Amino acid sequence: MLTLLVQGILMGSIYGLIALGLTLLFGIMRIINFAHGAFLMVSMYLAFLGVTVLKLNPYLTLVIVVPGMFVIGYLTNRLLVQPVLQKEAEVREPIGALVLTFGLGVILENGFLAIFGSNYESITTSFAGKTLEVGSVIVTLPRLYAFLLATIVTAIFYVFMQKTELGRIIRAVGQDRNAARLMGVNVEQIFSLSFGISLAVLGVAGVALIPFYNIHPSIGNIFGIMAFVTVLLGGLGSIPGAVIGGLLIGIVESTSTLFVPSNLAPMIVLYSFLIFLFIRPAGLFGSRLDT
Repeated sequence: MLTLLVQGILMGSIYGLIALGLTLLFGIMRIINFAHGAFLMVSMYLAFLGVTVLKLNPYLTLVIVVPGMFVIGYLTNRLLVQPVLQKEAEVREPIGALVLTFGLGVILENGFLAIFGSNYESITTSFAGKTLEVGSVIVTLPRLYAFLLATIVTAIFYVFMQKTELGRIIRAVGQDRNAARLMGVNVEQIFSLSFGISLAVLGVAGVALIPFYNIHPSIGNIFGIMAFVTVLLGGLGSIPGAVIGGLLIGIVESTSTLFVPSNLAPMIVLYSFLIFLFIRPAGLFGSRLDT
């Protein structure tokens, strides 16, 4: 049980990191990026190519993946999302951005399926099969490294959002974009930067996953669903909620394998999530939509 609990925390840190970008976009732009899982798949393939083609250490691919994902996010918002938001500025219930991101996710998944095929890809590392034993707890090194990377990046992200000038501007736009615009803030530029930062953080998660996860064009569906569950569990727009929600989901998913087969663990997570929503619909740190 203790080993499963630790393994759940390690994996939950990755879920939290993936959910950070999703909750950032909702908190700032008030849109839900349905292509979030597909973008994670893109980052994993970029890291995979960095290892197999450029012969880089898996974690050194961060120098390629993070800037690349930032540029992809920035351009996606500037060229695709922002024009749709501008056209629906006066619409009472705009759904164009939701449809756009959903369609973009389908295009990315099928595009990579056409390029790379449906085969599962993986990388070989010198530490792939190694474990660390602390008392009765056994931890695999790739998951431990992923946990450390996720923890460091989450801390950097939090400090950036709370302590830097750009972070304060981003939070101000999320609180009241009209007031921020009156104070001279280029709101559209902040939206593009936020989208870029969201995918850059997602790129870190992709790099953390490739040493112990197989890569295929549909992998974004798995983590995309978990990201949405994490965000809703923690509370829409809440950064601490995304982190804690990810840890809780990782723990439930891991410890549930004591009682059900491992392939049914996601089902336990989803049922637990539904029960939680009945008790607290706004999530752990969310607020009622009508307040």
